[in-house]
Amino acid sequence: MQIAHEAVAAKRTRLEDSLSVSPGPLEQTIRTYRALAERAAAGLFRRDPSTWTSDAAVQKKIANRLGWLASPAAMTEAIARLRTFAAGVQRDGIGDVVLLGMGGSSLAPEVLRAILGVVPGWPRFRMIDSTDPGAVRSVAASPDRTLYVLASKSGTTIEPNSLAAHFRQELEHAGVARWADHFVAITDEGTELASRAHKERFRELFINPADIGGRYSALSFFGLVPAALMGHDVEALLGWGIAMLDEAGAVEDAAANPAVGLGAAMGSAARIGSDKMTLVVPPLFEPFGLWVEQLVAESTGKHGVGIIPIVGETVTAPDAYGIDRLFVHVRVGSADETHAPAVGALRAAGAPIVTVDVAEPLALGAEFVRWEIATAVAGAILDVNPFDEPNVQQAKDATRVLLEGYQQNGHLPPIAADASLGGAPATLSGAARTAHADPNRFLTRIAAGDYFGVLAYLPPGESLEAEVASFRRAVRERTHAATMFGYGPRYLHSTGQLHKGGANNGVFLIVSASPRSDVPIPGEAFSFGTLELAQAIGDFQSLDAAGRRALHVHLPAPDATALQAVFDALLEGL
Repeated sequence: MQIAHEAVAAKRTRLEDSLSVSPGPLEQTIRTYRALAERAAAGLFRRDPSTWTSDAAVQKKIANRLGWLASPAAMTEAIARLRTFAAGVQRDGIGDVVLLGMGGSSLAPEVLRAILGVVPGWPRFRMIDSTDPGAVRSVAASPDRTLYVLASKSGTTIEPNSLAAHFRQELEHAGVARWADHFVAITDEGTELASRAHKERFRELFINPADIGGRYSALSFFGLVPAALMGHDVEALLGWGIAMLDEAGAVEDAAANPAVGLGAAMGSAARIGSDKMTLVVPPLFEPFGLWVEQLVAESTGKHGVGIIPIVGETVTAPDAYGIDRLFVHVRVGSADETHAPAVGALRAAGAPIVTVDVAEPLALGAEFVRWEIATAVAGAILDVNPFDEPNVQQAKDATRVLLEGYQQNGHLPPIAADASLGGAPATLSGAARTAHADPNRFLTRIAAGDYFGVLAYLPPGESLEAEVASFRRAVRERTHAATMFGYGPRYLHSTGQLHKGGANNGVFLIVSASPRSDVPIPGEAFSFGTLELAQAIGDFQSLDAAGRRALHVHLPAPDATALQAVFDALLEGL
């Protein structure tokens, strides 16, 4: 099926003036790098890997990661298949769809659900990308009326595979004779998952183009299969994506280009230390920040440089911020004035601001492409390969070693605490201990130009997130540092690359907890609780090995009150 040229042209017209830049003190810097941004964009649209490196081996790898440029047009051929598949699921009385994924392959569908919702009459949609036992138990649905979408580019990712084993067992315990009828797989050709889906006769198997990386896969089967299952207009999403590609590919002047101009500002700002790219978005679009965060952090945070995406911070007065910020103000619809007063105050104070105008919620299709192009351009300005993730494997390897030890010894190594913090054992990394041996004084390690990250291996919940939000505000007010928050293990496939591969200007608090009730993983000697704790300890070890300032606190239970006690103790020490 082809999307009508007139429909794409109309969308493209609405994108022409959708980006504006008030550079403030970055005006000369952005001008300096504008020509480089334009060359990078030209190379990107030619699919020339030499845009990012002169290394022939790396060029070969990059050449196999540029398929996202063709994906919106190529996926139009699959619209009929997607509609037929989704209609069959709806017709068969499926009431719930649960996506089992991790990283970019699951965050795009979650953004679509959170912003566009589920069309009335279509199955309820949920995404689980956690190994927390509480999060696993929270997926309460009738297995016989649930469809599980197992999404994994490699087909070997431990988190979705563990979740798949759990939900297969749920189906079998519910007496479902053909459990595989309730499973759909999205993966690359030739993966172990593809073979398993064929062998075990999953309800459906979608083979994604292998030349699309996970975080660039929003407008491929990884994003579009869930979109179809939510009843969304897949044709419109793709039409917006094609329109952005057409507009960005045709406008040679970076200053007037809706995607390249964003990348030029991002990369230029980071080159001179304004690397805390802070999203200011209306409430409807707050979930979009999760997807931007993983795309930008994992793509640019390597070799000692990177753009640090800051999402979820409440916007406040200009004097609360350091000089290391670049603000990206996202407006949805021409009448969106949600943050106009606050952004106006920032602009009056001389802060650098990029304004992105989103035509309508379905224009998410264009925004996925805008930010992908911008990130690729910013990578060229920073002289990094935006399509690899060289440091992600560190935490995976550390977790694997810990789990192998668990299988041999029956337990994980004991947590060697330096002291108690808010009643919980606390362990400092070498870089943090050398500077100051008291965990209560940990926040004093935040210096000018740093950012602070709260990394929580806890079950998602409103009370917990409210405590974190309050804590982030307090840290920002007292230190002027940018703050971020991520759930583990999700962030390992997102900002985790930046934490270990980017500049050493991050200060990290890892919080884990003993589960109130654990959940076994079928076929494994370890449980979800053990896997989650191994991931927390493994990432702490990886941060420690990278010379990062980190603190690991282990709570007796995933309790908001216990978490608040830790936060209070840290703030008192500050």
